[in-house]
Amino acid sequence: MKATIWHNPKCGTSRKTMAILQEAPGVELTVVEYLKNPPERAKLEQLYSDAGMTPQEGLRVRGSPAEELGLTNDSATADQILDAMAQEPSLINRPLVETEKGVRLCRPQDIVQEIL
Repeated sequence: MKATIWHNPKCGTSRKTMAILQEAPGVELTVVEYLKNPPERAKLEQLYSDAGMTPQEGLRVRGSPAEELGLTNDSATADQILDAMAQEPSLINRPLVETEKGVRLCRPQDIVQEIL
């Protein structure tokens, strides 16, 4: 099974999720350090859609400029959030994992088991 993780090596949850993926038998893992290689807006839209979540639910508030950009108020639209994430990848909550079984925001890390 192929799996892709949008990973931040400074994040403990991301590291733990990656360890689960590396230890899972038969997983061919692709690691994308999304702060260095951010996903395009269309990819983000697809990931959130496949995860059954909104961009608002995937927005990282802590340690990001989300509040300063006005993205945490109720008037921020999904399009505004996706545009901002594409421009500033620190707004993307992590880790996102994609397999043929679906996409999950793996917080906590054990959620990754749902798509393995």
